[in-house]
Amino acid sequence: MQSTTGWGSSMTRTDLPELTVGWIGTGHMGAALAARIGRAGMDLTVWNRTRSKAEPLIDAGAKVADEPVELADRDVVFTMVTTSADLEQVVGRLLSDPAKAPRILVDCSTVSTEASERVRAVAEERGIAFLASPVSGNGKVVSAGKLSLVSSGPREAYDQVEPILSLLGRHVTYVGEGEKARLVKICHNIMLGVVAQNMAEIVVLAEKGGVPRAAMLDFLNNSVMGSMFTQYKSPAYVNLDFTPTFTPVLLRKDLDLGLRAGDELGVPMPVTSAARETVQAAIAQGHVTEDFAVLLQLQARNSGLELVSEDVEVDDGLAPLEEG
Repeated sequence: MQSTTGWGSSMTRTDLPELTVGWIGTGHMGAALAARIGRAGMDLTVWNRTRSKAEPLIDAGAKVADEPVELADRDVVFTMVTTSADLEQVVGRLLSDPAKAPRILVDCSTVSTEASERVRAVAEERGIAFLASPVSGNGKVVSAGKLSLVSSGPREAYDQVEPILSLLGRHVTYVGEGEKARLVKICHNIMLGVVAQNMAEIVVLAEKGGVPRAAMLDFLNNSVMGSMFTQYKSPAYVNLDFTPTFTPVLLRKDLDLGLRAGDELGVPMPVTSAARETVQAAIAQGHVTEDFAVLLQLQARNSGLELVSEDVEVDDGLAPLEEG
């Protein structure tokens, strides 16, 4: 798929469809994504429960609506919300006027398959094509142009909005009809939890053997086992910066969704189960608002190790792409 550029005026492209766009949900992640659409020159209107979080998007060319239903006359409406209940609520408010409805609804949230199915049914009753298009990344990943998306639903609708999805990140993958994208995203977040816990274990093991965390992760990130994720999380592990990008509570939710899918499909998931218990232990100790990288502290305490920040500069691999 097409790669994207930075945040400035150079994002304006000539290959984007002439569609009016609505965006519901302008938290940290939603605002970063919506800004890319606005700065690309598309006709964009946004709504957020707290209006003040949407108003900065005016600088990106967006208009701000007072109610979700005001977006119902848009060609395509994107949603980015926190929970399944939030999604069902905002879609209900979006479609509260029986005389107006967008042609395409695209949800970029991570929600349950069951909630997505219910929203899809409501959309289809109104003649709306619904695409489940959850994302992998956070606001900083968006800014760096390195977000990934997975999408499922009617292929014709996907083909119409694919240029917009490609604008949001570096890659989008279509995986078929229905809710398949939800399962793919849950599988993705299972790996997120498992790898985060494994990173904590090997870093603590190396440190107890006298190896600085920065050195261990420098080797890992430059080996065949390194990844964009391990490099991105390295500053948090080295300098103990647990500013939240994704909390243990949200990670537990996704691990639970994955384990439930495993039960339904008859797939044993012993490693996922173990990771889920470590996340639960972190939550039980009060780590509910920090970043899930706090799993490192839990692992260290269980190993009789008291961590201190190494206070060194570590490249996270997410420098924003240059404009121009």
